[in-house]
Formats: sequence, structure tokens, C-alpha cells
Amino acid sequence: MLDQAMKQQLKAYLENLKTNVELVLSLDESETANKLDGLAQNIASLTDKIIVKRDDQASDRKPVMQVVNAEKGTAIGFAGLPMGHEFTSLVLALLHSGGHPIKLEAEVIEQIKQLDKPLNVEIFISLSCQNCPEVVQAFNMMSAINPLINATMIDGAAFQDEVKQRDIMAVPSVFINGELFGQGRMSLAEILNKVDTGAAKKQAQKISEKEPFDVLVVGGGPSGSSAAIYAARKGIRTGVVAERFGGQVMDTMAIENFISVKATTGPKLVASLEEHVKEYGVDIMSEQRAANIIDAKDTDDGYTHVVLESGAVLRSRTVITSTGARWREMNVPGEQEYRNKGVAYCPHCDGPLFKGKRTAVIGGGNSGIEAAIDLAGIVDHVTVLEFADTLRADQVLIDKANSTPNIDIITMAQTTEVIGDGTRVTGLEYIDRNTGEKKQIELAGIFVQIGLVPNSEWLKDSGVALSPRGEIEIDAHGATSMSGVFAAGDVTTVPYKQIIIAMGEGAKASLGAFDYLIRTPAPVKTPVEA
Repeated sequence: MLDQAMKQQLKAYLENLKTNVELVLSLDESETANKLDGLAQNIASLTDKIIVKRDDQASDRKPVMQVVNAEKGTAIGFAGLPMGHEFTSLVLALLHSGGHPIKLEAEVIEQIKQLDKPLNVEIFISLSCQNCPEVVQAFNMMSAINPLINATMIDGAAFQDEVKQRDIMAVPSVFINGELFGQGRMSLAEILNKVDTGAAKKQAQKISEKEPFDVLVVGGGPSGSSAAIYAARKGIRTGVVAERFGGQVMDTMAIENFISVKATTGPKLVASLEEHVKEYGVDIMSEQRAANIIDAKDTDDGYTHVVLESGAVLRSRTVITSTGARWREMNVPGEQEYRNKGVAYCPHCDGPLFKGKRTAVIGGGNSGIEAAIDLAGIVDHVTVLEFADTLRADQVLIDKANSTPNIDIITMAQTTEVIGDGTRVTGLEYIDRNTGEKKQIELAGIFVQIGLVPNSEWLKDSGVALSPRGEIEIDAHGATSMSGVFAAGDVTTVPYKQIIIAMGEGAKASLGAFDYLIRTPAPVKTPVEA
């Protein structure tokens, strides 16, 4: 199950165990159960602090392996085989259950300890999903800290009947005490805000009490990270407020054109960005969405105010907006009704849920054709629908798609409706733009890949000038129409929405903000602040 290199690396990690850990197996006669048993035996052979036990009565769901600290009464479950992206989740569960320190702030650990209601957490994942491990690991840490919380990762491919019964068509899907809690990427902070009543209000108050920043970056993607680093290196007080660190890049699986790095993934790049930003002592405030910005000339303290949806207000001498963009939606009947019920936007995450089924990809650009090629290895058939008369993808991708037998490409196709049975997608309707004829395709999944929409809605009534497409208008220095406010990345009018361009734009906006700071007098402090 584990090759020699993995065993050696895992053995080194397991030397950090301080207490005994039990791997309790509940097995059936399946091949997955045999592999899970083999994995447990492999792990136990590497340290005398791990013991394997067989107890088929410990769980109704089989096969499952529970990582148990009997002394603390904690248990973390893995239903199916935790390999692929989830192998790291298993290793961390072993370490945390075995007494290795959890890398969380003391106040967060205390908040988890204080949760006083039993939470039975079921996290349905696919092993190819790059978003799932963050959710699994967040709940696993909670489970390792508080015995009232029992978290179980469930590989949807190994439990297809359960997936079908619960109408799960997107991962990760989280159920708590049998009720749907949420779908998609969730950070630990977001989870705690939902399960801990009053946490969000306390967090908003804490944020509002922060001292003013010299540079406040709104958005934590590549441009925001770059801007924060360039600002912090100047020795000025810098903060980042973001809904999630990494932004859209977290949903990007393959990155092959980032100069000097031959190949990487979005989550790996984001982890490096966050580590780099933290090296400079930047104040990072995650799980916070901006709601409005108030011009410094309209405030009573001379600072620009950024109002958050939580009600918190941050103050800064300059602001750099780098809120990025999101997947563009089709805006046709049925799309919202069947979102996460067959309509999906991340083929890497949700593709395995459509194994052996017929699917469609909307969009013939690079992302659309890449999605079709990826899906072709999993699903029964892929139909690509492109509105224009030609595909917009790179020729090498088009050639690959044309040579893949289970991919069909239809150009001059306008998708007009998502069709379903009330529970899930069953097909789609499109118009042949050559003839005007309406046609239908029977399928189970639709992956929308038609570009991006700038995340600028929060600025529409602020006075910051936006283009007709909703992009923030900036000058050569990254400055917006509002004094002291700059912008960078995919949310702006800068062409070519690429990671490397966003990073350069973030650096430029940060230098522009610094130039503004040294040429503009600081607000006079009020007696309370003095």
C-alpha cells in the first residue's frame, strides 16, 4: 500500500507521537476493506505507539478506520481509503490524536474545547478534490480537541449508494447530526462561526477595535498577497482582510505557466503565498467579506473606512482592493435550482461523482477544454458546447480533445435551460445558432467554464469608478478614482487575467500606495487615540 519512500517519510512523522493511538477497523468483504486493512498494518509497523484493532460492531458504515485516543475519548473516522489528497489528512489525524501539538491559536483551541453539544460530522469527499482536505482537516482538528465532536471522512466513490440516497452531487458535502451543514470549501474559522453561536459577533467587535493600518489589502489572492508583501517590507502597518486566503487560485488544479515553476497546483501555491505573507507579520483577517468603502473625506477621523458584512469597520490610510473574480454563471432557467445537484463549476472536485455518466462542459476556452479532457477519463461521455463558431482554447488542447473518443464538441450552441427532475439534473436544452433549432441532451452533470466575473459589487455605490463590465478602473500606478484607494488583479481593467500578471499588479499598486503615503499627511489623531 505504501512504497518504501512513503514509509520512511511517515516513520519520521510518527516519531512525533507522544501517546498511544488505536486504529479501529470495521471491515466488510470488499477490496477497499482489504486495502484499508493493509494500510493500517503498514502504518502500525512503523511505530510501537500505534495498535490496530478489529471491531466490526464499532460502525454501521463499512469499511471504516477510526483513529482513536482512548485516554482522551476522541475518534476520527475515515470511511473508504484515505489516499490521494486525503493521505495528508490521515497523517495529521494520527499526529493530533497522538499528542503532537495542533497548530492553532490558543484562543481557537479554547473555543473548540468550549463547544458543549455533540456533533456527529460526516464529510463526503472525492479523493481527487483539492478543496476537500481543508474541510476534512478542520473537522478532524476539532474532533482531536473535543471528544463531543466525531468527524468521519467518507469517500463518495466507495459509498455510491449513500451518495445517491442523500442526493450528493458536489464535494465536499458536510452533514452534522444528519442535516446538511454546507458544501464546498470551508475554513475552520467559517465552521466555528456557524457552530458557535455568537462567535461572529465577538469576532466583528475584535476587528473593529484594531488600530488603523497604513495599507489595508482587501482580498487574499495572488495580487493581494503580493501587495501585502511589498507594503510590509516597507516597515509600515499592513493588514489583509479576505473571505478566504488564496481566492480563485484555490480552485485551480494545474498551473504550468508560472515562470520558474514548471508545474504546481493552486493549493500549493496559495500555501506558499500565505507562508510568505505571514513572515512579515501582516495582520491577516480571514472569513470576512467587504460590504462597502467610505472615502476618507467623508469620515470623521480622516481614514478610509472598509465596512465588512459582519458589521466590523476597519480604518486605513490607504486601501488596495484585490477581490479578484469568480466563475461566470450561465444565467439560464434551472441553473440555480440544480446548483450542486448536477450543475458544477469545478471538474477536479466534482468530476468523480459523475463516474460512468454523461456530462457536458459549457465553454470552449482553455478552462473548458481542459475540463473536458480531465472528465473524459472519469465519465462515460463529455459534450462541449461553445457559443461561438470556433473554440478559443490553445490548439494543443483542441487537438487533444479532438483525439479523445468520448468527447464531442458542438459550436454555435447557446445553452438555454438546465433540465432536471426536481432532485437532480437530467439534461440541458440549447439552440443551434446555425439553424435556430432547439435541441436537448440527456446527461447527469453540467460543468460551467465560461470565464470570470469581477468581485466588485460591494463598490457599486461607493464612488469608485467601474467599467461597464464591473471592473475597477485604475491608472498606471494602480490608483482608482477614490483618493488613497488602489486596486490590482482580476477585479481591475487590466487585461489578461493571469496569476503572474496579478502578482505584478499587486506589487505595483502597493508601491503606488506607498508613494501616496509619503506624499500625504497622516490624519491627526483624536485625543482618544493620542
